[in-house]
Amino acid sequence: MKTIYQEIQKYIDGQKQEMLTLWETLVNTESGTKRIEGVNQIASILQHEMKKVGMDTRQIPVQNAGNLLTATYNPNSSNRPLLFIGHMDTVFPDGTVEKNPFRIDQEGKAYGPGVLDMKGGLVIALYAVKALKAVGWIKRPIKIVFASDEENLHMNSDAKAIIAKECQGAVAAFNFETGYLDDRMVVGRNGGGPVKITIHGRASHSGIAPEKGRSAILEAASKILKIENQNDIPRGRLINCGVISGGIGENTIPDSCTIRIGIRFPNTEIRDEIYHILQEAVTKQYVPDVTSELDLSRVMECMDTTKGVSKLFQYIKKTAIESGYGNIESFRVGGLSDSGITVAHGIPTVCGMGVKGTGNHTASEYAEVESLFKRCVLAASATYGFEDQYVD
Repeated sequence: MKTIYQEIQKYIDGQKQEMLTLWETLVNTESGTKRIEGVNQIASILQHEMKKVGMDTRQIPVQNAGNLLTATYNPNSSNRPLLFIGHMDTVFPDGTVEKNPFRIDQEGKAYGPGVLDMKGGLVIALYAVKALKAVGWIKRPIKIVFASDEENLHMNSDAKAIIAKECQGAVAAFNFETGYLDDRMVVGRNGGGPVKITIHGRASHSGIAPEKGRSAILEAASKILKIENQNDIPRGRLINCGVISGGIGENTIPDSCTIRIGIRFPNTEIRDEIYHILQEAVTKQYVPDVTSELDLSRVMECMDTTKGVSKLFQYIKKTAIESGYGNIESFRVGGLSDSGITVAHGIPTVCGMGVKGTGNHTASEYAEVESLFKRCVLAASATYGFEDQYVD
């Protein structure tokens, strides 16, 4: 295996300038989640590069978002595919590149919008495939799935269902999200997101015929008290009723009210508890003749630290030492990612395998240039030696 690691390293050493050029192109192509044409431009740039490797590629339309990009290397293999996942969108508004273009300073730090989160990771995933082709590896398929609206948690689209469908049947997944400076990789993430309760009452003049009205706001107030009293912060059970809207004026009994709620949970057990609390609150009727609806469609799944996830990390850790990368450790983080989707669908995943840096979502976001190459060698090496038994 040592010879293979050396061959992969040699290939990446010869591609460094190409990798930097592509990284610069991606960073300087603005792709905020709402800038659909920019996200699609990123997809087209990457698709062009993938076709050079002979990958089967598709851009899949996504509701209210840019296209999702998928590509498969070695599609004719009968073995289960290994997934490389990530996202092409950023959080930055139009015009950011003009003020903060891609650049590398004298300390070897790269700057620019999305340089860390996560355009460096896209380059790593692509060139890991290129390296494996260069050394003649055809053991199993590698399937790339790059999302277009991860930064807003797919809130306005059908991307979660598309991602789940595209990832079906995979043996494991590497997520090239932000890498951490201390070389810890992510084996667990909280789940959560926005939830909405919509309440329907009956309007009436509050002075002339108050008895005919059914207050949706009164119903909402009762539900909020019930929900908020069941927070359990020490266990990571968070239900925050953050925005309430309803009614048209002081002299009208309100016939509608919406409660917008933020939830967070560390594992599926607590997620189920939260869902039960919310469903119970919606089912319970405090004001006669009032009805309520619960919308959970925008919730992102947590990334449970399953047995398969732990085994996959241990394999990557072993590969890191054997390939000369060095020691790596693991940890859980609070932030959400698409790793929650893959793990929820039974696919062991290790996250945070992208370029290392800090300052995500800020003007000072930066990535360590050398980690672009080292993490690429590690990803290719871990793919080369991967066996199903490392997660089963």
